[in-house]
Amino acid sequence: MNKKALVAMSGGVDSSVAAYLIKQAGYEATGITLKLFDNDDIGESREKTCCSLDDIDDARNVCYKIGIPYYVYNFKDSFKDNVIKRFIEAYENGSTPNPCIDCNRYIKFEKLMRRAKELDFDCVVTGHYAIIEEAENGRFLLKKSVDLSKDQSYVLYSLTQEQLSKTLFPLGAMTKEQTRQIADELRLVNANKHDSQDICFVPNGKYAEFIEEYTGKTYPHGDFVDEEGNVLGEHKGIIRYTIGQRKGLGLALKHPMYVKQKDLEHNKVVLCENSGLFSRELYANDINLISCDKIEQPTKLKARVRYNQKEQDAVVTQIDDDTLKIVFDEPQRAVSKGQAVVLYDGDYVVGGGTIFKTSL
Repeated sequence: MNKKALVAMSGGVDSSVAAYLIKQAGYEATGITLKLFDNDDIGESREKTCCSLDDIDDARNVCYKIGIPYYVYNFKDSFKDNVIKRFIEAYENGSTPNPCIDCNRYIKFEKLMRRAKELDFDCVVTGHYAIIEEAENGRFLLKKSVDLSKDQSYVLYSLTQEQLSKTLFPLGAMTKEQTRQIADELRLVNANKHDSQDICFVPNGKYAEFIEEYTGKTYPHGDFVDEEGNVLGEHKGIIRYTIGQRKGLGLALKHPMYVKQKDLEHNKVVLCENSGLFSRELYANDINLISCDKIEQPTKLKARVRYNQKEQDAVVTQIDDDTLKIVFDEPQRAVSKGQAVVLYDGDYVVGGGTIFKTSL
């Protein structure tokens, strides 16, 4: 009997080709789309978001075309609790969240994996660009994709050993161009569909407006101050600013200044010159290690603090079961609390965590 694969389909070209490839590999494939929100709730735009009603139609069309069953699972409540609320709370607490990582962690590879087990599927399949390998010692490893321009290993660092053992990434050894070519040859409806941009539930990119509308709250204005505490002007609510931001401050300043810190207690946004944005150390918690159970001693690795950042040389020390200290060889610009730091040893993901503190 063929193994059964549950294929998470966003309606985009990547997951569609992944479904085709897994069927070709001999799996008994079933396509599913996770309904995460209602279009009207967010002012959906087809070109900029995923998992919308139009995307459901595209995914259904592809499943019909390649000859596999298709279903829609309603995960709206879980998405609201584990992604949207975490996103809002992070901004309210002065952090910069990464909801795509939360969605992978709490929805696609927790709730969906659990559903697959309940329905007796052998594995979950997604269209991510990353590679899973099994080492000689039986440990599962996460590796960068062949197409480094599309590599998504950064947002997958939270995968556990059990999840890695039951997940397949058919596109990991392919380039995006090859994926498009397969979709063209199959004449899939979404062969030339744009990749999703921004955050799916904030399709216009206006995060603060979304938070205010979603919560019904108004966030009080306060002072912009410099590092000495001198008032430079008035900000329009602390949720509107992120570390390193320069544009959109609404100030007439003699020289460029950037958001350095958000003082929640006094409702102030601290600005600095570019040189004040750099930090050499960071601390991360809520960690997940993939290539090992524990980092036993200070270890030279590469670290990435943003999705599109090139990895930087650093020494990593595990302080306790859930805290990493990372000291970079060179100071890093605009490291933000709430973002993920992901560690690499060559092309392999060692693990990662959530940044909660930085220092010079």
